[in-house]
Amino acid sequence: MSGADTRTLAGRTVVVIGGSSGIGFEVATQVAEAGAEVTIMGRDEARLATAADKLGARTRRVDAHDEAELDAAMSDVGSVDHIVSMVGDSTAGGFLQTTPETMRHVLNSKFLTNWAIGRYAARALANGGSVTFTSGTGGRPHEIAATYVANLGIGALVQGLAREMAPHHRVNAVAPTFMGGATSFWRDVPAEQLHEQEQQFAGAVPLGRIATPGEVARAYVLLMTNQFITGQVVAVDGGIMLAK
Repeated sequence: MSGADTRTLAGRTVVVIGGSSGIGFEVATQVAEAGAEVTIMGRDEARLATAADKLGARTRRVDAHDEAELDAAMSDVGSVDHIVSMVGDSTAGGFLQTTPETMRHVLNSKFLTNWAIGRYAARALANGGSVTFTSGTGGRPHEIAATYVANLGIGALVQGLAREMAPHHRVNAVAPTFMGGATSFWRDVPAEQLHEQEQQFAGAVPLGRIATPGEVARAYVLLMTNQFITGQVVAVDGGIMLAK
Protein backbone atom coordinates (compact mmCIF):
# COMPACT_ATOMS: atom_id res chain seq x y z
CA MET A 1 0.00 0.00 0.00
CA SER A 2 1.59 3.25 -1.16
CA GLY A 3 2.62 5.73 1.52
CA ALA A 4 2.23 3.53 4.58
CA ASP A 5 4.17 0.63 6.06
CA THR A 6 1.20 -1.49 7.05
CA ARG A 7 3.41 -4.20 8.56
CA THR A 8 3.25 -2.26 11.81
CA LEU A 9 -0.51 -2.98 11.98
CA ALA A 10 -0.14 -6.76 12.11
CA GLY A 11 -1.53 -8.02 15.41
CA ARG A 12 -2.57 -4.53 16.52
CA THR A 13 -6.07 -3.66 17.74
CA VAL A 14 -7.98 -1.01 15.81
CA VAL A 15 -11.39 0.46 16.66
CA VAL A 16 -13.28 2.26 13.90
CA ILE A 17 -16.24 4.27 15.21
CA GLY A 18 -18.59 4.55 12.26
CA GLY A 19 -16.89 1.76 10.35
CA SER A 20 -19.87 -0.07 8.86
CA SER A 21 -20.01 1.88 5.58
CA GLY A 22 -18.27 4.43 3.37
CA ILE A 23 -14.80 5.64 4.29
CA GLY A 24 -14.94 4.00 7.71
CA PHE A 25 -15.58 0.59 6.17
CA GLU A 26 -12.64 1.13 3.79
CA VAL A 27 -10.39 2.01 6.74
CA ALA A 28 -11.53 -1.15 8.54
CA THR A 29 -10.94 -3.20 5.39
CA GLN A 30 -7.42 -1.91 4.83
CA VAL A 31 -6.26 -2.40 8.41
CA ALA A 32 -7.86 -5.86 8.53
CA GLU A 33 -5.99 -6.80 5.35
CA ALA A 34 -2.81 -5.62 7.08
CA GLY A 35 -3.40 -8.11 9.89
CA ALA A 36 -4.99 -5.89 12.53
CA GLU A 37 -7.74 -7.07 14.86
CA VAL A 38 -10.65 -4.75 14.05
CA THR A 39 -13.67 -3.70 16.07
CA ILE A 40 -16.35 -1.71 14.27
CA MET A 41 -18.66 0.50 16.31
CA GLY A 42 -21.88 2.10 15.12
CA ARG A 43 -25.57 2.63 15.71
CA ASP A 44 -27.09 0.39 13.02
CA GLU A 45 -26.92 -3.25 14.07
CA ALA A 46 -27.85 -4.54 10.61
CA ARG A 47 -25.06 -2.60 8.93
CA LEU A 48 -22.62 -3.68 11.61
CA ALA A 49 -23.52 -7.31 11.03
CA THR A 50 -23.11 -6.99 7.26
CA ALA A 51 -19.73 -5.29 7.62
CA ALA A 52 -18.57 -7.86 10.18
CA ASP A 53 -19.47 -10.72 7.86
CA LYS A 54 -17.35 -9.19 5.09
CA LEU A 55 -14.36 -8.42 7.30
CA GLY A 56 -14.46 -11.00 10.05
CA ALA A 57 -14.38 -8.07 12.47
CA ARG A 58 -15.81 -7.67 15.93
CA THR A 59 -18.69 -5.26 16.39
CA ARG A 60 -20.04 -3.13 19.21
CA ARG A 61 -23.35 -1.34 18.92
CA VAL A 62 -23.00 2.21 20.28
CA ASP A 63 -24.47 5.64 19.70
CA ALA A 64 -21.34 7.74 20.08
CA HIS A 65 -23.49 10.81 20.69
CA ASP A 66 -24.67 9.20 23.94
CA GLU A 67 -21.76 9.66 26.33
CA ALA A 68 -22.90 6.91 28.70
CA GLU A 69 -22.99 4.42 25.81
CA LEU A 70 -19.63 5.67 24.56
CA ASP A 71 -18.11 5.29 28.02
CA ALA A 72 -19.38 1.72 28.30
CA ALA A 73 -18.22 0.79 24.79
CA MET A 74 -14.72 2.17 25.26
CA SER A 75 -14.43 0.40 28.59
CA ASP A 76 -15.44 -2.90 27.00
CA VAL A 77 -12.76 -2.88 24.30
CA GLY A 78 -9.93 -2.60 26.81
CA SER A 79 -6.48 -1.56 25.62
CA VAL A 80 -6.49 -0.39 21.97
CA ASP A 81 -3.64 0.52 19.63
CA HIS A 82 -5.53 2.81 17.25
CA ILE A 83 -8.92 4.53 17.35
CA VAL A 84 -10.51 6.09 14.28
CA SER A 85 -13.61 8.29 14.51
CA MET A 86 -15.77 8.93 11.47
CA VAL A 87 -18.38 10.66 13.63
CA GLY A 88 -19.87 13.97 12.58
CA ASP A 89 -22.79 15.31 10.56
CA SER A 90 -22.36 17.82 7.74
CA THR A 91 -24.78 20.42 6.39
CA ALA A 92 -24.81 23.10 3.71
CA GLY A 93 -25.87 26.73 4.15
CA GLY A 94 -24.38 29.98 5.40
CA PHE A 95 -24.77 31.62 8.79
CA LEU A 96 -28.02 33.36 7.87
CA GLN A 97 -29.53 30.21 6.39
CA THR A 98 -28.51 27.81 9.16
CA THR A 99 -31.06 27.44 11.95
CA PRO A 100 -30.01 27.44 15.60
CA GLU A 101 -31.16 23.83 15.84
CA THR A 102 -28.95 22.78 12.93
CA MET A 103 -25.97 24.70 14.26
CA ARG A 104 -26.28 23.05 17.68
CA HIS A 105 -26.79 19.62 16.12
CA VAL A 106 -23.68 19.83 13.91
CA LEU A 107 -21.48 21.25 16.66
CA ASN A 108 -22.65 18.55 19.05
CA SER A 109 -22.24 15.76 16.50
CA LYS A 110 -18.93 16.78 15.01
CA PHE A 111 -17.10 18.61 17.78
CA LEU A 112 -18.49 17.75 21.21
CA THR A 113 -18.89 14.04 20.44
CA ASN A 114 -15.33 13.80 19.15
CA TRP A 115 -14.10 15.70 22.19
CA ALA A 116 -15.69 12.95 24.30
CA ILE A 117 -14.13 10.28 22.09
CA GLY A 118 -10.76 11.93 22.61
CA ARG A 119 -11.15 11.90 26.37
CA TYR A 120 -11.99 8.19 26.41
CA ALA A 121 -9.24 7.45 23.88
CA ALA A 122 -6.69 8.93 26.26
CA ARG A 123 -7.46 6.24 28.79
CA ALA A 124 -7.98 3.35 26.34
CA LEU A 125 -4.94 3.72 24.08
CA ALA A 126 -1.93 1.50 24.52
CA ASN A 127 1.51 3.07 24.63
CA GLY A 128 2.43 4.23 21.12
CA GLY A 129 -1.20 4.32 20.02
CA SER A 130 -3.08 6.92 18.02
CA VAL A 131 -6.48 8.49 17.54
CA THR A 132 -7.54 9.85 14.16
CA PHE A 133 -10.58 12.09 13.82
CA THR A 134 -12.51 13.13 10.71
CA SER A 135 -12.63 16.79 9.78
CA GLY A 136 -13.54 18.13 6.34
CA THR A 137 -12.62 20.54 3.58
CA GLY A 138 -14.00 21.91 0.34
CA GLY A 139 -16.24 24.75 1.50
CA ARG A 140 -16.10 28.28 2.86
CA PRO A 141 -17.94 29.71 5.90
CA HIS A 142 -20.69 31.28 3.79
CA GLU A 143 -21.33 27.89 2.15
CA ILE A 144 -21.21 25.41 5.06
CA ALA A 145 -21.32 27.55 8.20
CA ALA A 146 -22.05 24.91 10.85
CA THR A 147 -19.73 22.32 9.35
CA TYR A 148 -16.96 24.88 8.83
CA VAL A 149 -17.06 25.93 12.50
CA ALA A 150 -17.12 22.29 13.62
CA ASN A 151 -14.11 21.51 11.41
CA LEU A 152 -12.21 24.39 12.99
CA GLY A 153 -13.06 22.84 16.34
CA ILE A 154 -11.67 19.48 15.22
CA GLY A 155 -8.44 21.20 14.21
CA ALA A 156 -8.13 22.79 17.65
CA LEU A 157 -8.99 19.47 19.33
CA VAL A 158 -6.27 17.69 17.36
CA GLN A 159 -3.62 20.25 18.27
CA GLY A 160 -4.57 20.35 21.94
CA LEU A 161 -4.84 16.61 22.45
CA ALA A 162 -1.65 15.95 20.49
CA ARG A 163 0.24 18.13 22.95
CA GLU A 164 -1.55 16.80 26.04
CA MET A 165 -1.24 13.12 25.09
CA ALA A 166 2.39 13.21 23.93
CA PRO A 167 4.78 11.46 24.03
CA HIS A 168 2.88 8.20 24.48
CA HIS A 169 0.00 8.83 22.04
CA ARG A 170 -0.48 10.63 18.74
CA VAL A 171 -3.56 12.57 17.56
CA ASN A 172 -4.41 13.59 14.00
CA ALA A 173 -7.35 14.05 11.63
CA VAL A 174 -8.17 13.47 7.99
CA ALA A 175 -10.18 16.10 6.11
CA PRO A 176 -11.98 14.58 3.11
CA THR A 177 -14.07 16.69 0.76
CA PHE A 178 -17.37 16.09 -1.06
CA MET A 179 -17.50 12.51 -2.32
CA GLY A 180 -21.07 12.26 -3.55
CA GLY A 181 -22.64 8.82 -3.42
CA ALA A 182 -19.49 7.29 -1.94
CA THR A 183 -20.57 8.45 1.53
CA SER A 184 -23.83 8.21 3.46
CA PHE A 185 -24.34 11.96 3.89
CA TRP A 186 -26.07 12.19 0.51
CA ARG A 187 -28.15 9.02 0.57
CA ASP A 188 -31.43 10.98 0.55
CA VAL A 189 -30.54 13.11 -2.49
CA PRO A 190 -32.24 11.95 -5.73
CA ALA A 191 -29.79 10.03 -7.94
CA GLU A 192 -30.03 12.44 -10.87
CA GLN A 193 -29.47 15.47 -8.67
CA LEU A 194 -26.55 13.79 -6.91
CA HIS A 195 -24.94 12.86 -10.23
CA GLU A 196 -25.21 16.48 -11.36
CA GLN A 197 -23.57 17.68 -8.13
CA GLU A 198 -20.77 15.15 -8.56
CA GLN A 199 -20.12 16.34 -12.12
CA GLN A 200 -20.07 19.99 -11.07
CA PHE A 201 -17.73 19.31 -8.17
CA ALA A 202 -15.38 17.19 -10.26
CA GLY A 203 -15.17 20.05 -12.75
CA ALA A 204 -13.96 22.38 -10.01
CA VAL A 205 -11.33 19.99 -8.61
CA PRO A 206 -7.85 20.49 -10.14
CA LEU A 207 -7.49 16.71 -10.46
CA GLY A 208 -10.76 16.59 -12.37
CA ARG A 209 -12.63 13.96 -10.32
CA ILE A 210 -13.90 13.08 -6.89
CA ALA A 211 -12.02 10.77 -4.53
CA THR A 212 -12.73 7.11 -3.90
CA PRO A 213 -13.27 5.84 -0.34
CA GLY A 214 -10.14 3.71 -0.72
CA GLU A 215 -7.97 6.74 -1.52
CA VAL A 216 -9.25 8.65 1.50
CA ALA A 217 -8.93 5.61 3.76
CA ARG A 218 -5.23 5.32 2.94
CA ALA A 219 -4.67 8.68 4.63
CA TYR A 220 -6.04 7.27 7.90
CA VAL A 221 -3.77 4.25 7.55
CA LEU A 222 -0.79 6.52 6.96
CA LEU A 223 -1.54 8.48 10.14
CA MET A 224 -1.85 5.26 12.10
CA THR A 225 1.44 3.84 10.86
CA ASN A 226 3.75 6.86 10.69
CA GLN A 227 4.98 7.25 14.26
CA PHE A 228 6.30 10.79 13.73
CA ILE A 229 3.08 12.53 12.65
CA THR A 230 0.97 14.17 15.34
CA GLY A 231 -1.17 17.28 15.69
CA GLN A 232 -1.95 17.39 11.97
CA VAL A 233 -5.09 17.67 9.83
CA VAL A 234 -4.42 16.04 6.45
CA ALA A 235 -6.64 17.27 3.62
CA VAL A 236 -7.53 14.72 0.96
CA ASP A 237 -9.40 16.97 -1.43
CA GLY A 238 -7.79 16.82 -4.87
CA GLY A 239 -6.70 20.43 -4.46
CA ILE A 240 -10.24 21.86 -4.41
CA MET A 241 -9.29 24.60 -1.95
CA LEU A 242 -6.72 25.92 -4.44
CA ALA A 243 -9.64 27.11 -6.54
CA LYS A 244 -11.55 28.73 -3.67
